[in-house]
Amino acid sequence: MTDVVKSGMFVMPIHDPNKSMVQCLDEDIELAVKCDELGFNDFWVGEHHTSTYENIVSPEIFLAKVLGMTENIRIGPAPVCLAYHNPVHVANRLAFLDHLSHGRLNVCLGPGAIPTDLEAFNAAPQEIGRRVVEAIDVILKIWTSDPPYEFQGEFTNFSISENIDEEMGVGALHKPLQKPLPPISVPSISRASKGLEGAAARGFDFISHHMIHADVLKDQWATYHRGAASAGLTPTSDNWFVTRNIVVADTDEEAKQFARDGSLGKCIEYILELTRRTAPNGVDMWKPFEDMSDDDINMDYFMEQIIIAGSPDTVTRELLDLRQQVGEFGNIVLVAHDWDNKQKWMTTYEMFANEVLPAINAAVQSN
Repeated sequence: MTDVVKSGMFVMPIHDPNKSMVQCLDEDIELAVKCDELGFNDFWVGEHHTSTYENIVSPEIFLAKVLGMTENIRIGPAPVCLAYHNPVHVANRLAFLDHLSHGRLNVCLGPGAIPTDLEAFNAAPQEIGRRVVEAIDVILKIWTSDPPYEFQGEFTNFSISENIDEEMGVGALHKPLQKPLPPISVPSISRASKGLEGAAARGFDFISHHMIHADVLKDQWATYHRGAASAGLTPTSDNWFVTRNIVVADTDEEAKQFARDGSLGKCIEYILELTRRTAPNGVDMWKPFEDMSDDDINMDYFMEQIIIAGSPDTVTRELLDLRQQVGEFGNIVLVAHDWDNKQKWMTTYEMFANEVLPAINAAVQSN
């Protein structure tokens, strides 16, 4: 187990659609620079194509700009929505980005979620899981072997064999800079996921969703252990990224009010309404227990059970308690929210980096 808990930031983003796209992107870039200055380890960015709220359509392009404005922070698309893309293209562009970043690239591979994104890319929901698994197989084949290539799958058929000219350098696909591979993660929302077991068996890391209950987090860690053990692997806390909605302020009262009434609360409400309208089982995906009613999945529940808001001492205690309850995750990833009050968010980032995280690590190292 690691003796240091690392920090990260995840930008979905959920932005106010009344803001200009330029302002949204500029603020996200400013956030990346701030995180680099504060010593955050990782900066993750989501991919969405048909949403005015979640408006970063190419995390790779966005992160390429971040690379030029930061020094140390690692960057990663989270996830690359594999159901939307040719996996040969994904493999090549991520390998390229790894070189461009001088090895600062993290990779998260997963499905898409927004129904109109799936519609736009002709990705049938019942095919998503198979598409993701096959795309990962293609990407790893390209990254770990040399031409000639032959791949015949359900969704991907490609070959590079007939026109290879090694002397002229024709026929090769790029390999990443990091060896043997960049760190690869998968996202995780549910309990007892066979997909998570499979990812663990391949040595991938995983990123737990920010709206799931501690009981689900605990189950995911157990599921990951089962998958790793099936391949003779031993997990460490470095393999686990736990995302959480966090607000830090001078007092608990101030932090909780801002979390509930500001953009964080609006984000939770938006995602709840979106899942009510589009998820096959509505808000069931957020229920830690089957006997919970839909009405119980509300802001009161999230404020009491999921969101962490308070003074530095309170946030430190709650994160240490969470780690003791669910398992020793080695990475805590804050979820970024729209800057409805930039100063309050800057206070959160600064207090987390300068007070909360050092206190967590002092406690971890003393045990």
